[in-house]
Amino acid sequence: MLRSKGLDTLETEVENVDWESTFFLHHLPQTNLYDIPDMSDEYRAAMKDFGKRLENLAEELLDLLCENLGLEKGYLKKMFRGTKSPTFGTKVSNYPPCPKPEMIKGLRAHTDAGGLILLFQDDKVSGLQLLKDGVWVDVPPLKHSIVINLGDQLEVITNGKYKSIMHRVMTQKEGNRMSIASFYNPGSDAEISPAPSLVEKGSEYPSFVFDDYMKLYAGVKFQPKEPRFEAMKNVAATTDLSQVATVETF
Repeated sequence: MLRSKGLDTLETEVENVDWESTFFLHHLPQTNLYDIPDMSDEYRAAMKDFGKRLENLAEELLDLLCENLGLEKGYLKKMFRGTKSPTFGTKVSNYPPCPKPEMIKGLRAHTDAGGLILLFQDDKVSGLQLLKDGVWVDVPPLKHSIVINLGDQLEVITNGKYKSIMHRVMTQKEGNRMSIASFYNPGSDAEISPAPSLVEKGSEYPSFVFDDYMKLYAGVKFQPKEPRFEAMKNVAATTDLSQVATVETF
């Protein structure tokens, strides 16, 4: 991995790669759980059950957000559904010990593009940080807990009442960190816009189709979110999205 990341000869921090190994499981709208090789039947059964339980939890949390915001129950779930189904998947990540942690991040700073993120993180090895008031704050390992994070779509829909959070993963010299992050996102054709009841004198947030946002996000994931929101206000004038590669929606 040292050689593949180019760390064995560099003397300055690498800013275009991450020190992680991952694979992705899709749950909705269609699962790929039985298409991935080298998994035991026991693992597939456990992940199928895990995914369904987290899907239910995500939908309960969305209804709680609706209650807190004064929105009709089910409003967020309906907006996420689009014409077919929300997008729901799990990213399984491994962050091995890094001999040069000052040279590379486990995962570079970013906000998540989607909706609700449910993180089942390592209960022993730390590394996750979030940006609060301009200061990076450690999120300590928490046994038997799920860390909830919000993505860009919920910031738009709530007209900024909730914010997507800039976060990153730091590398460690010792300890092998694992994480299982499940992303409950809008369907690809879901029309995203600020909820009218949360808009008083116009909104600074754009309206768009979720898949269009993901096409833009693919090339600028590790850049600030504000220019993305601004670009989506006039997609046709800022970029030809058909020429941008798509990215995983989680």
